[in-house]
Amino acid sequence: MLHINNLIYRIGGRTLFDGATLHVPLGHKFGLVGRNGTGKTTLFRLILDEATPDGGTLKLRKGITIGTVAQEAPNGHESLLEHVLAADTERTELLIRAEAAADAHEIAFIHTRLADIDAETAPARAARILAGLGFNEHEQSRPCQEFSGGWRMRVALAATLFATPDLLLLDEPTNHLDLEATLWLESYLTSWQGTLIVISHDRTLLNTVVKEIVHLETLKLTRYNGGYDTFERTRRERHELNAKLRSKQQAQRRHIEAFVKRFRYKASKASQAQSRLKLLEKMAPIASVVEQRTVAFDFPNPNPLSSPLVALDNAEAGYEEEPVLKNLDLRINMDDRIALVGANGNGKTTLIKLLAGQLKPLSGRLVKSSKLKIGYFAQHQGEELIPAETPYQHLAKLMPMTVEVKIRAHLARFGFAGEKAGVKAGDLSGGEKARLLLAMNSTEAPHLLLLDEPTNHLDVDAREALVQALNTYEGAVILVSHDAHMINLVSDQLWNVENGTCIPFDGNLEDYRQQLVEQRRKEPPKNQGKLSTTPGNRKEVRRERAQQRATTAELRKAVQEKEKQMEHLIAERISLESHLADPKVYEGPTKELMELQIRHGEIKAELNKTEEAWLKLGERLEITE
Repeated sequence: MLHINNLIYRIGGRTLFDGATLHVPLGHKFGLVGRNGTGKTTLFRLILDEATPDGGTLKLRKGITIGTVAQEAPNGHESLLEHVLAADTERTELLIRAEAAADAHEIAFIHTRLADIDAETAPARAARILAGLGFNEHEQSRPCQEFSGGWRMRVALAATLFATPDLLLLDEPTNHLDLEATLWLESYLTSWQGTLIVISHDRTLLNTVVKEIVHLETLKLTRYNGGYDTFERTRRERHELNAKLRSKQQAQRRHIEAFVKRFRYKASKASQAQSRLKLLEKMAPIASVVEQRTVAFDFPNPNPLSSPLVALDNAEAGYEEEPVLKNLDLRINMDDRIALVGANGNGKTTLIKLLAGQLKPLSGRLVKSSKLKIGYFAQHQGEELIPAETPYQHLAKLMPMTVEVKIRAHLARFGFAGEKAGVKAGDLSGGEKARLLLAMNSTEAPHLLLLDEPTNHLDVDAREALVQALNTYEGAVILVSHDAHMINLVSDQLWNVENGTCIPFDGNLEDYRQQLVEQRRKEPPKNQGKLSTTPGNRKEVRRERAQQRATTAELRKAVQEKEKQMEHLIAERISLESHLADPKVYEGPTKELMELQIRHGEIKAELNKTEEAWLKLGERLEITE
């Protein structure tokens, strides 16, 4: 189906591929792996003909359809279901032709072709995909523009899957999904009948869905049979073998060089010395395996505390007197490793904020140990980093009474040793920013780590390093993640956030997966018949949408206003911080410096207040919708 031969590609003076070769047969499923920045997404662009190679060829079989998730999320007035159905362009065109066709032969052809492509069952198939990705029947009839960017990216993924292309290219498809949708996608792709190439850092997906791994390393593409675990083991064995062969070859070279040096100018041995010189020339060196340093995580261990660290007794959590979670009777002990499960919007983040102290219980009791220290990693915390400041400067603010050597030692625990501690935050990769945030959240050796999607920007190796660090950490861990591999290795109990409360789940992740399968089997999407297009039906749908928009319009407007206020405040804060970083300011009038510092403090306080109001409005909007 796809042949890549001696591919060469350069961008900005940097070579990404040099002599890369790969054959992708029809119906095969490949996982494309490699460190961030090596060119995996660029390879997709080359396959899609969005970039031109500098050498070599990429050949696709004629007539092959390629599907990939659009970079821009759908944002129109059409409903989710309509958008997904429109992805089947042939069906859409045939339905349009059917309305205008008058010739009997053309009508017969159209209806035969519609039957061939199962057009009648298309709404049901589209609804099942949307349901699997987390959209209920009501949400499927709402306009795309009413959803946030992350949810609209799910719609784009649903449209790509529904189109059933011959070759499916997926780049980190689980990034915008929760655990439940990720588990569904793994099951769906496992039964996918077409050809698949997927870029992913999700170890479970790479072990369950694909049968072959393609590793992008040293500008080449190397194919391995099996899933990710098999690839990792095979690659390690290959490296060990290469190291042994290289060591043996070097010993042979030293022996030959010693012989030549000794007998080169001795008449009786000259011919033998010359033959050995020729042998040296022919000995192609075995490539040495230069492994890039694996990222390390090392959480400082806290002083032990008596259990429970946190106790919730009949507590309620929510926003502005509107509870999201009720009847919370939970205990967290020093040795607990808990993963929160439940679909997005059920209240996992609300519970995390309650435990972190960002929300107060609306009723009931929340009791914490007086000496409890908490480290809280939030999904969007990276936006709080100051681009012009280095990791060292960020940590120095949090540890004002700590000597420099201890600050640098703490940074080194998270991979920021030496010069890395002096790189500006704006120049860090997504994974490096995540590591910096974990370092910032553990400066006080917390007893309880609250981690809300900590792996979003981490590659496979970094995720594995985080798993190992969490397993050696001696405090409690509460984890929200769509990475099933991490949940399986880190947590020893699940808490299910569902139906407005949170209760311990009796079973492991595989039991939870089976429960989801059973629920979907018992409650299939109701939107499985033909998509009615009668005028009366369209009028009713429009009326319902208008009602829905009216009830949420004020809240959406308030959310947008708060967002604009935050943008202005952040811009002013960055400007002030840039000004305060200028040494000349401290040489000028003291009054001016004090005014700048006072205004900086006012802006930070105002930003915190505005952000809190924005979060509350967002939660209310989510509940209303």
